[in-house]
Amino acid sequence: MFTGIVEATGTVSALERREGGVRLAVTTDLDVGALPLGASLAVDGVCLTVVERAAGRFAADLGPETLARTTLGALRLGARVHLERPLRLGDALGGHLVSGHVDGVGAVVGRRAAGTSLELEIAAPESVVATLVPKGSITVAGASLTINEVAGDRFSVTLIPHTLAVTTLGTLTVGAAVNLEGDLIAKHVERLVTARLDRVQEMARAETPGREPSGRKRSHVG
Repeated sequence: MFTGIVEATGTVSALERREGGVRLAVTTDLDVGALPLGASLAVDGVCLTVVERAAGRFAADLGPETLARTTLGALRLGARVHLERPLRLGDALGGHLVSGHVDGVGAVVGRRAAGTSLELEIAAPESVVATLVPKGSITVAGASLTINEVAGDRFSVTLIPHTLAVTTLGTLTVGAAVNLEGDLIAKHVERLVTARLDRVQEMARAETPGREPSGRKRSHVG
């Protein structure tokens, strides 16, 4: 689990094509040398497994699913990425509960200055739309942000000066792709409600014409 509080950025230093995937290497000032092999690390919001590590450098393997369903498949040498180590029991939950499992890739469709801050408008895929709630939480490229407004499949967020200083979000241009993860609690609620509604509809379809919902025959007069 993560919190969406970006700890540091890293720079893609190697992309090694391998059978079935890519080995990604990143250099960073984050203390990754102390991480055990097999540890989890969020890279632009994607939970990856550390397979190599040394002071200032780590490597992780990107499988076909990750390459196809996240922005990591489009990474290039020199690209900067957000990094976050996993939450430990007792750590402060500074952002919100983040699993590191990307729900879909969105696209920046607008950006405008808001004083010393920057407002981004992002179009979300259908897999994320149901979790969008004004003043709710969303993870954008691994960063926990508060949703300002929702209009159809689009939502807006504000990047305050601190966020602009410690993340790469301020460099995003219109058309840029971003990893999105909907709020974990919202996803569970949406799933439960959908399952309940589906069950009610199945029960309604199963009712035999001419019978009461309880299954008892209607009585006829005359």
